[in-house]
Amino acid sequence: MNHNHPLELTNPAIDSSKINASIIWLHGLGADGYDFAPVVQQLLQSQHLANVRFILPHAPDMAITRNNGYVMPAWYDIYGIIPVSQEDEPGIQTSQRTINALIQTEIDRGIASERIVLAGFSQGGAIALYTALRYPQRLGGVLALSTYLPLHAKLATEANPANANTPIFMAHGIFDDVISLEMSQISCDLLQSCQYLVTWHEYKMAHSVCAEEIADIERFLQQVLA
Repeated sequence: MNHNHPLELTNPAIDSSKINASIIWLHGLGADGYDFAPVVQQLLQSQHLANVRFILPHAPDMAITRNNGYVMPAWYDIYGIIPVSQEDEPGIQTSQRTINALIQTEIDRGIASERIVLAGFSQGGAIALYTALRYPQRLGGVLALSTYLPLHAKLATEANPANANTPIFMAHGIFDDVISLEMSQISCDLLQSCQYLVTWHEYKMAHSVCAEEIADIERFLQQVLA
């Protein structure tokens, strides 16, 4: 699988030597790294996030079983309706390794792991959650937008204690007909029962983002990167 070089966005008014935090933001199924560029550009206007580098990777193209084998950008295969009875564990783990490599790249550039946030929407959010909870160094936080926790039955045995206290922002639209509000709430409840620091947010929207949510995301990022 070929991974194109990620899109990188920073505040053009800030010298690159002043970058002190990185946010790796994963798009949803069928999209690419440019999908959330407008949201990121909006966040970069905040004086509190001016010194942040946003990394927006592009998922590789793959045939999606649920979509009759149609090839599209995806972080893993989807076999049936959501919630799923069968999950693409090898595909999820492949994407995990890709994100781990992006994290390491930021560390090599001088960013401390606890100044790195994983963010993602829908399928990208599932990978952000899966990767962060297993990562062996403390991360700054997780943005899990309109998503769920994949392979949840394996969390207890695979979770790394390094991120047991990492703040998690979970958000969902009450009119979401792609990933149900209930499915996301079940994931949130599971994480909270495992003592993860999850804050839950609901918005009057479908499978998307909204202005109120972006404002809450900005506040969350300010807090975890303060």
